[in-house]
Amino acid sequence: MSMKFNNYNNVRSNGEIIISCKSNGIRTELDKLRQSGSLKCLFPNTTKNEIQAVLLNCSGGLTGGDHFKFSAFAEKHSILTLTSQTAERIYCALENEKSIINNELNVSSNAKINWLPQETILFEGSSLKRCLTVNLEKNAELLLSESIVFGRLEMGEILSSIKFEDRINIYRSNKPIFVESVQMKGNIERMLERSAVTCGAKAVSLLIYIAPDAEIQLRNLRRLLPQKAGASLLHKDVIVVRLIADNSYEMRVSLLPILDQLTHKGIPKCWNI
Repeated sequence: MSMKFNNYNNVRSNGEIIISCKSNGIRTELDKLRQSGSLKCLFPNTTKNEIQAVLLNCSGGLTGGDHFKFSAFAEKHSILTLTSQTAERIYCALENEKSIINNELNVSSNAKINWLPQETILFEGSSLKRCLTVNLEKNAELLLSESIVFGRLEMGEILSSIKFEDRINIYRSNKPIFVESVQMKGNIERMLERSAVTCGAKAVSLLIYIAPDAEIQLRNLRRLLPQKAGASLLHKDVIVVRLIADNSYEMRVSLLPILDQLTHKGIPKCWNI
């Protein structure tokens, strides 16, 4: 008896979410939601004047050929907090394939978005191309946190061959106020050992805070920063914080007090699970 097996070589995971929120004059409410594929959105209850959305990758991670797209819109006087259910894992990819993630945040005047995904973990052999674009109108506010963990340290994983492309573009009134592009390829372990990179640290975080009270917050933040971190006032209302750590646990221990300060004790609960 012959047996026929399905060929899953071309099976790929795709997902897309489009979400918008608005203010009804009293509190923020959901305006529109569209979700498809492996990317889903959950809405925990909150007593704050905000919509809190938790992004969930039902496929359990990304590998070569996977493509996720996310778009968010915060209308005037609304507050939208976005996070992920857990750390995002980028698995091994075939030689000519990439995991692709495109995220876009649009913030209207007097609105705010908190972009607080949990860390992204790069596995050996992974290939990730990611882009985050933020469009701010005048008087819009933003809190952005992005963290990368290089390998599974508890398993002794060594990243001898990965590809990582990451770009962040932040515009205010169509003018760039922050642009960063990172490209890493090959033996990441050797790159990280360089003193101009991370001196061997395996976890990095970038935090950007854009709000009128940035100068005041900067003084408070510097009291919270660990030794392997720094904060700068890029513009009068823009703070950029960079943090490196030996592992993801150490990074979280350093990052949580900072997020607690900037969210006014409003860190999403899934960060503490």
